[in-house]
Amino acid sequence: MDATYERIARAIEFLIEHRHEQPSLDDAAAHVGLSPYHFQRTFKRYAGVTPKQFLAALTLESAKALLDRDASVLESALDVGLSGSARLHDHFVTIDAMSPGEYKLRGAGMCVTFGFAQTPFGLVVVGTTPRGIALLEFLDDERDFDPRRTPLAQATFTRDDRVAAELATRAFASNPSQPLRVHLGGTNFQLRVWSALLALAPGERTSYAQLAAAIGAPKAARAVGNALASNPIAVLIPCHRVIASTGIIGNYRWGTNRKRALLTWESAHLP
Repeated sequence: MDATYERIARAIEFLIEHRHEQPSLDDAAAHVGLSPYHFQRTFKRYAGVTPKQFLAALTLESAKALLDRDASVLESALDVGLSGSARLHDHFVTIDAMSPGEYKLRGAGMCVTFGFAQTPFGLVVVGTTPRGIALLEFLDDERDFDPRRTPLAQATFTRDDRVAAELATRAFASNPSQPLRVHLGGTNFQLRVWSALLALAPGERTSYAQLAAAIGAPKAARAVGNALASNPIAVLIPCHRVIASTGIIGNYRWGTNRKRALLTWESAHLP
């Protein structure tokens, strides 16, 4: 096991150092003395992703750094070893569910109305765009919210607590009169997980393993947990309904006690 771990560590180092050369599976396998087939299986077992997926993520991060420094999409694509902007576009859409242009804009030209409101479970910040609610997060204090740390950092943020209070009231209503639209951005995997959550009825619970199976990735329970931790819209995207298969409530981005309270509240308001 130690020898295998050492090989995979060397493979990861090789992919990082040569990411701009876009090494093939055969190149990486040869570097650590394994057949491509055995290397692929072993790498995924240790790293959780295939070598190709790992390299794509490295490439995307390098491209993002270049775009952040005002490089063009084509310049960024060529500098990270891709054949052109179309390849970089595919990386962005596959991994981050957005185009390079959308990433570069970071919400520039978009208007976000945000505000703070009190709910039965504590203070929330609500942010909405013309396309729907883009964020709904629990906070300990208003000062904890920084628009620059959101995916829409370049948008124009206008505060309106009245709008936030109205949306929060509807979000926490036991019998909402009409649906609320959401404006979500995430990786393809995250969007699949969040969409599956929308199929859960109030009071219904599922496990990480069951949710992974529901999206056709039965071995991805840990990745499902990571997607839940990245959910930007509390309650409406009901990640609080996912518990451990043992029945333990489990972790929650906004606190285990709050998760337990949400589940109890939902059960009490069932018809």
